[in-house]
Amino acid sequence: MAQVSLKNVTKYFAGNIKAVDSINLGVENKEFMVLVGPSGCGKSTTLRMIAGLEEVSEGNLYIGDKMVNDVPAKDRDIAMVFQNYALYPHMTLFENMAFGLKLRRYPKQEIIQRVNDAADILGIKHLLNRRPREISGGERQRVAVGRAIVRKPKVFLFDEPLSNLDAKLRVQMRTEIHKLHIRLQTTIIYVTHDQVEAMTMGDRIAVMKQGVLQQVNDPIDIYDHPKNKFVAGFIGSPPMNFMEGRLIKKEGKIYFDEGKIIIKVVEDMYKKLEAYVGKDLLFGIRSEDIYDKLFVSEAPPENIVRVNCEVVEPMGSEVYLYLNTGKHTFIARVGAHDRPKVNQDMDVVFDMSKVHFFAKDTEETII
Repeated sequence: MAQVSLKNVTKYFAGNIKAVDSINLGVENKEFMVLVGPSGCGKSTTLRMIAGLEEVSEGNLYIGDKMVNDVPAKDRDIAMVFQNYALYPHMTLFENMAFGLKLRRYPKQEIIQRVNDAADILGIKHLLNRRPREISGGERQRVAVGRAIVRKPKVFLFDEPLSNLDAKLRVQMRTEIHKLHIRLQTTIIYVTHDQVEAMTMGDRIAVMKQGVLQQVNDPIDIYDHPKNKFVAGFIGSPPMNFMEGRLIKKEGKIYFDEGKIIIKVVEDMYKKLEAYVGKDLLFGIRSEDIYDKLFVSEAPPENIVRVNCEVVEPMGSEVYLYLNTGKHTFIARVGAHDRPKVNQDMDVVFDMSKVHFFAKDTEETII
């Protein structure tokens, strides 16, 4: 079994710089876990501690049932793929993939079999006699992955492996790694700053900020039920729109007063929001939950907002509208043929059944 468990794991640099702060995380056997967060959040440091490339300052780290805090990297039965392919330029691709097995004194015939099997899985069998300079960046990345596959480790660790690839190749390699996981049925821990990679690849996502684990769950649950404003804003593209305002009550109904616009809250949210009436808080809505009134057959008048369209960005299958209430700017994601004129006022409809509210002081989710 290849579970990985981190129990109150902390990492200090230079004595008192806390890069990772008391992380508790369990990765199940055969699970694809993604650590995601902005640069400097501690995700790569966490991965390097799992790999044995960084020492654990506090807490315990387990691979399977064995605590590995003091186990050298070479004895942890893990394989790591880095952002830098780190291929030996003077060796053929076969020799690069076989190098680790030769160091471990595997029989020659087994080395040949393992390299050929991995190359077949990755579609690079016809390239094995070439050297790294003679192949493309995507093919080099496949070789780096193949070098890990031949080891048949308990756990695969990926540290932003697609960062050096162009956009089209990243999408292709993302799919290949996902198919690889399905085929190999092994445990993978994958680090990225790209939330699209996290959403599309991970069985579960662990969102980090400033060394602290914010939320762990499957991608859709995190998208629909973020724990706080940071998670809500980080997961999703475009990011969630936020507005500061106050809840007010009129004639038994609760409204969000942004300062320039007032929107009625759905009754299902009254119970959780009642205690915040008269208080400042943060309102959040995703871009796909804002519609152009011209394309909505029926909409409650309390959910219709007059805004100014500042920028129109055609994206092919959809259009991003940058809108302004007079106090806040936000983005609506609408259909490809919906292109209002720039610098003109328009009416939009907020789907209030899908909005979020956050406490202004803690930024924790209220609903």
